[in-house]
Amino acid sequence: MRAALSPMRGVVLAVVLAGLVALPFFISDYRAFQFTQAIVYAIVLLGLNILTGYNGQISLGHGAFYAIGAYTAAILMDQAGVPYWATLPAAGLVCFVFGFLFGLPALRLQGHYLALATFALAVATPQVLKYKRFEEWTGGVQGIVIIKPDPPEWLAGWITVSQDQWLYFFSLAVALLLFLLAWNLLRGRAGRALVALRDHPIAAEAMGVNGPLTKSLAFGVSALYTGVGGALGAIAVQFVAPDSFTAFLSISFVVGIVVGGIATLSGAIYGALFIQFVPNFADQISKAAPWAIYGLVLLVFIYAMPGGVAWMLHYLGTRLRGRR
Repeated sequence: MRAALSPMRGVVLAVVLAGLVALPFFISDYRAFQFTQAIVYAIVLLGLNILTGYNGQISLGHGAFYAIGAYTAAILMDQAGVPYWATLPAAGLVCFVFGFLFGLPALRLQGHYLALATFALAVATPQVLKYKRFEEWTGGVQGIVIIKPDPPEWLAGWITVSQDQWLYFFSLAVALLLFLLAWNLLRGRAGRALVALRDHPIAAEAMGVNGPLTKSLAFGVSALYTGVGGALGAIAVQFVAPDSFTAFLSISFVVGIVVGGIATLSGAIYGALFIQFVPNFADQISKAAPWAIYGLVLLVFIYAMPGGVAWMLHYLGTRLRGRR
């Protein structure tokens, strides 16, 4: 049975959406760019949570799929003249194929062995992008510069927005669509199959769940979300280069889903805000040791909210309703 939104949650969701739509009109273009990046990370963390949180497959290599999506968008825009919005489905499709194919041999691996295999993918991807035979498409170590898209002409008759504001609205619309699709996916038969394979794989297969196919599809869907996020990130930043997609990016994605909340949809949002703003906050506090501050804040989050922000808010909400 699919869970329906209660009237109270519907009101809260409507208020939050209204706030998100109004946000860029009250902040600078630079802040709008930062929140666009947070939206991009939320899409990526949502995809990673589908794989790790709901299906139990640990991945330390989603930075590789993020890079593939970003380069797909950059190459199509720079060399083929494809409109920026049309690069998103292309990046998602390419990453879905890569993720599904990678998931097939990964079926033989579990736990930390799978994590190491995906981490190897994250480490190897920047080196592959620098390979001389691919420089014609990837630009080698110099990367590719992308022209930031202008707001559509039809919007000028209604309201005036800057390029950064438009990219914020565009990214927000894409994120809402992907979150809605994930919400429907995870509350349907496919979502129950993912969770069953995570919790009781033998029993799930005995009930008729095709374990290998479901796990490979989970990898593919997760990579699709990450690829779309990578394409949006490339469009927002206007630049892609191999050194932008180091293994630390993959680690940051894992940190994001842990801080936000494993196996939660809203956790992707909280985790995205963490990995986007906490490093900047740490840098403002201490220019000499920003990562020490970052590590300290991360420890505070882990000790104070071991289940993640989403589960802590759920717990507080349950206690509040219980008192009433």
